[in-house]
Amino acid sequence: MTTVVPDSDTLTRDALAVLQPTFVGTNRAPDWLLAQLDNGMTGVGLFGRNVVSTEQLAELTEQLREARPDVLVAIDEEGGDVTRLDVHGGSSVPGNHALGSVDDPELTRAVAAEIGRRLAAGGVNVNWAPSADINSDPENPVIGVRSFGEEPGLVSRHTVAYVEGLQSAGVAACVKHFPGHGNTNVDSHHAMPRIDIDLDTLRSRELAPFQAAIAAGTRCVMSAHILVPALDPERPGTLSPAVLTGLLRTPVAEGGLGFDGLIYTDAIEMRAVAGTYGLDQGCVLAIAAGADALCIGGTPSDEAEVLRLRDALVTAVRTGELPEERLHEAAERVRALGRWTTAERQRIARRPNAGPVGAEIGLLAARRAVRLTRSADADAFQPVARPPHVAAFTPGANIAVGDQTPWGPGTELTRLLPGTTTGDHSRSDAERLGPAELAAEVLATAGERPLVAVVRDSHRHPWMAATLTALLAARPDTIVVEMGVPHAAPVGATHIATYGAARVCGQAAAEIIAGHHPG
Repeated sequence: MTTVVPDSDTLTRDALAVLQPTFVGTNRAPDWLLAQLDNGMTGVGLFGRNVVSTEQLAELTEQLREARPDVLVAIDEEGGDVTRLDVHGGSSVPGNHALGSVDDPELTRAVAAEIGRRLAAGGVNVNWAPSADINSDPENPVIGVRSFGEEPGLVSRHTVAYVEGLQSAGVAACVKHFPGHGNTNVDSHHAMPRIDIDLDTLRSRELAPFQAAIAAGTRCVMSAHILVPALDPERPGTLSPAVLTGLLRTPVAEGGLGFDGLIYTDAIEMRAVAGTYGLDQGCVLAIAAGADALCIGGTPSDEAEVLRLRDALVTAVRTGELPEERLHEAAERVRALGRWTTAERQRIARRPNAGPVGAEIGLLAARRAVRLTRSADADAFQPVARPPHVAAFTPGANIAVGDQTPWGPGTELTRLLPGTTTGDHSRSDAERLGPAELAAEVLATAGERPLVAVVRDSHRHPWMAATLTALLAARPDTIVVEMGVPHAAPVGATHIATYGAARVCGQAAAEIIAGHHPG
């Protein structure tokens, strides 16, 4: 029997093609990365560390296009809490949960089109968004306000609207996290989540938004590093042939979802994969399972890592662990998306300039999402007329959100009511002092000024809820602003829910508190 040895150059270029590394830098891409794009690598991922402004981003991505005209430039710009374009100032658009609370798909479509317009202006052509996860577990530490909601029909129609709006701007959508990351209380950045639901529930709930997005023409789907025993009792979705090939790729007539676009992995170095299988082996298993593009996202890559992963894929083909045809198929899918984005870029350039969808669309959406609740025995709400003290109770940020982005209504209240003071308090403060003493410290700082207490997912953080209870016992007139999932019942005489912590959500809340009527 004759063994066919794969052509070395073709094999190497295919292995490079499926790698999508990230890097450090805002002014210039590393020389090694530009060289590898010329050698066959097809794309890169960008994060907040690469973004200063739209103009700077456009210059950076133009360098990438000089090395490879059809390069895929991907970013994780969900809007809302997860933003890279506005990482240092807070997002100019609300996130999914706020849009889902309004439940106007045309609004979601317009917001997504504005995100797409900004990305395209910066030279980005793939967005790892939207999240199509159904937030069915209120204790979920990583999805939360990144989800449109808890009901499959609502999540499906807004996922479709987001995909259509984004792709209308020539930016490929990447619906995530397949087969659904909403029903877990574990963050896959740190460990392996396990979702114990039956197939009927999975199909009627978790898979519904993905099926809708595929029917709407999403160009990409991103896999999740989650274990779903009903599909595969041993391997997480990213590494599971049963999930990626058997479910996602299989035609609808045969019981699958019939997706024929590009499958990205979630960041392959996350501990749910790399901590169990190792980074090199995780890459091999993901491609073998049916993934096409490996997102190496959380930590910046260097040339040595990229070449090591390239060689791991080549070696896997030569040893028979990874079929050459599967690697080539994956590489061709990535190249095909590059051709699509290039054609879309040209189409958009030829389109008459109708102007932006509207930079104000985000603030308008955030205003529509805000919900004000007054207790049954409270009088009508009276806006604050003098500078308040704003006490923000900040939970630990998950990796997807990061801790660089400011949040809360404090900045906008300072503009509307000069003299406003702010304070930030964390779980460590509550553990050091105890909730009652922390509340006493806040009350002493506030003095006679109006008090605004800002929380985020208070239902998930006992220290936060206990501190808030102590504050309200002493100062029932405290205005409570919930900027996470408003799962806990409204408390206080005045409760404002923003359904997200984007900058515009904080602005919308501040306008209500200060009695500012836009217009």
